[in-house]
Amino acid sequence: MTNELSSREILVCVTGGIAAYKVCDVVSKLVQAGAGVTVAMTAEAVHFVGPTTFAALTKRAVHTTLWTSSTPGADPIPHIQLAQKADLILVAPATANIIAKLANGIADELVSTLLLAAEPRRLLLTPAMNQGMWSHPATRRNCSRVLDDGAVFVGPGDGWQACRDIGPGRMSEPTEILDAVRGRLTVLKT
Repeated sequence: MTNELSSREILVCVTGGIAAYKVCDVVSKLVQAGAGVTVAMTAEAVHFVGPTTFAALTKRAVHTTLWTSSTPGADPIPHIQLAQKADLILVAPATANIIAKLANGIADELVSTLLLAAEPRRLLLTPAMNQGMWSHPATRRNCSRVLDDGAVFVGPGDGWQACRDIGPGRMSEPTEILDAVRGRLTVLKT
């Protein structure tokens, strides 16, 4: 059996939710499986997990801003390159905020801009939010629009949430996400 992740490029977009801690395990497992992994983070995400953690796991620079240094010869628009180079873009956790931005074409920071620069069918989102946010009519509309555009979701699951609620909205477990990444890459090859 061939390894679907070997030599594949995965861009992991980490957003600002408590479930960001699970993404460390996902990134580690992707790297161990042979994938090239690059991480981009929202400003809110760095409040949960630091870029240094992802840099250590991937042995690559972590992207946290649209703006690059003024180094001569540096690519002035690396976010477009990141989106184009990736075989798959994993958004984990996919908060209500990032789903709303994607559904409505808002590109006001690095991750939302990356998502709009990518083909929707290469987007795999892992929703993670409080059960009230997940069931809110606005979130349901935004999810429908993102799915209609061609993106794919894995999860969310049902269970204990950091806010002490129990219900739908919990981010899928790392093994489920890894299986979904493999499955999506297989579909995209055809």
